[in-house]
Amino acid sequence: MLGVLVAAAAFSISSSAFTDGGNIPSKYTCDAGQTNPSPALSWRDAPANARSFVLIMHDPDAPLAGGFTHWVLFDIPAGTTSLPENFQAGSVGVSGNSGFRRAGYGGPCPPSGSHHYHFMLSALDVPTLGLQAGATKADVEKAMQGHVIGTAETVGMYQRQPK
Repeated sequence: MLGVLVAAAAFSISSSAFTDGGNIPSKYTCDAGQTNPSPALSWRDAPANARSFVLIMHDPDAPLAGGFTHWVLFDIPAGTTSLPENFQAGSVGVSGNSGFRRAGYGGPCPPSGSHHYHFMLSALDVPTLGLQAGATKADVEKAMQGHVIGTAETVGMYQRQPK
């Protein structure tokens, strides 16, 4: 009998609001005004030994050293496979502070040009990072060192339209 090789499924993250490499609808940006909801996200095929997840949304194109962070969410329980549209901090995981110096999602708001928004999901081998709410991207990345067992990413694009 011939053996059959079964390829492991790739850990992936996606959004029902935009395709990977596609445009993020203005509904999820600062152009939506105060509503500015987060897009729905879902992931699959996480490493079997994942004990928690970290989500970071970052714009490397921002005209600041190191780019601009729009969302930091950590200690997401291992059994979680999605975040709903307009995710509310505290319902799952712990919210860190974004570049806006507040917890929760802050949508794209580029000053000029088209920007890439990376939604990076890391699977960790620990259930918590031991950080308090309001931790920064740098705090979270430092605490993650040596604990990342898988990563998934999707990228959305956004360019503000002239008014």
